[in-house]
This record gives sequence, structure tokens and C-alpha cells, in this order.
Amino acid sequence: MKSSMPRNKFLKLFIITVFVQIYFWSNLVGQFTDTEFEKMATEMAKGEITDIDVTTLKGKKGKIVLLDTREKKEYEISHIPGAIWVGYDDFDLSRVEGIDKDAEIVTYCSVGYRSERIGEKLQDAKFTNVCNLEGSIFKWINDGNQVEDMDGKTTDRVHGFDKDWGKWVKGVKVVY
Repeated sequence: MKSSMPRNKFLKLFIITVFVQIYFWSNLVGQFTDTEFEKMATEMAKGEITDIDVTTLKGKKGKIVLLDTREKKEYEISHIPGAIWVGYDDFDLSRVEGIDKDAEIVTYCSVGYRSERIGEKLQDAKFTNVCNLEGSIFKWINDGNQVEDMDGKTTDRVHGFDKDWGKWVKGVKVVY
């Protein structure tokens, strides 16, 4: 006896499944275009802070103070080499005591929103040379740059903040 599911119903189910996968392709981790990422990151980082792109940051000579404005658990998984953790939800200016008000400071977070807000707080506190890393650590990673763990060792992991934001990372293992 033949299967109770007619062949054309199976074919329809297959076509619907393929359509759904294609339709939601960009919502999967790492499945997006550079243009989609740039649009999202630009929207998130709207504010008063000057942006600096990854290439320009990498080409900078001299002392740059790199501030990680993510939460401590995100920083502990991985961060851009040389970054100092300052946090976001419980950020306090005491965490930047000792940094010269004229120092070249670059803030970053996951995609740019939190670092933009902390950058604004730094400017309000009279820091004169503050930039926000365009696309933040996700852009840094997506461009093929390395991150390090708390021991200063290169790692293939990054904290994705949550599943909605973690989808914007390519090339590393996203943890939450």
C-alpha cells in the first residue's frame, strides 16, 4: 500500500520549508550582508560622538585608550587587545580616573549603541578627544581581526549579548 501522504503534499511541504529558510536567511547567525550590518550599526550609534572605522583605528600610531563599554561578562569572554573595561549599566567616571582628558579615546561595545552613550558621558565630563568605533567589536571581528580572552590569548569566542544581536557576528563562536 502507498504512503498516506500524497507525493504532491510532500513536494509542497518541501517547497515551503525551502522558502522559509531563504526568507529568514539573514536572521541566522552570520548570515547578512556588509550593507545590512552597516545600516544597522549606523542606526544604533546615532549621537554626538565622532565615529572611527576599524581600518583607521588599526592604522593609528601612538597611544590610544580603548574602552570596552560592554558588561563585564561580555568583556571576560573576549575583547579587543589592549582594551580597558568600563562597563555600561553601572558605568561610573571613577573607572576612567587617571586617563588624561586630552587622550585619544575610542569606545566600543557590540555594535555601537552603548559605546556611543558612554562616549557622550565622557564628552560631558570634558574629555576632548573621544571617538566611537564604528560597528564596534562585531565589525572588528567581521573584518577578520582578533580578540583576546582575560589571559591575553587569542580566542575564537565573543559574547553576542543575546540571540537577536549575536546574529550580527561572523567567523567566531558566539556565546550568551
